[in-house]
Amino acid sequence: MAAGTYNFTIEQGATFNRILTLQENSSAMNLTGYSAASQFRSTHDSGTVVGTITSTISNASGGVITLSMTASATGAIEEGIYVYDVEITSGAGAVTRIMQGKVTLTPQVTR
Repeated sequence: MAAGTYNFTIEQGATFNRILTLQENSSAMNLTGYSAASQFRSTHDSGTVVGTITSTISNASGGVITLSMTASATGAIEEGIYVYDVEITSGAGAVTRIMQGKVTLTPQVTR
């Protein structure tokens, strides 16, 4: 499965939540025994992680992954455009990138 590309915005100082539902052959992908992870960086080859998106398998049999960040976590990141990906890891250790793209962090005004 090739990773999908999705660009999105995170608002600095606001709570961030996205729900992904993975499908395989038009049915929900069973994620039992899988874990998920997501990070964003300034460039693909940067050694510095700018942000970590909490990635939780929230409904394994339904193929649902919840991505989230707290308001304090988004507030600690400088505005800008970053690259990210989301990976799932099977219980056997196989890693699959399921989504990738750019994340734009917009500046907070109300503090």
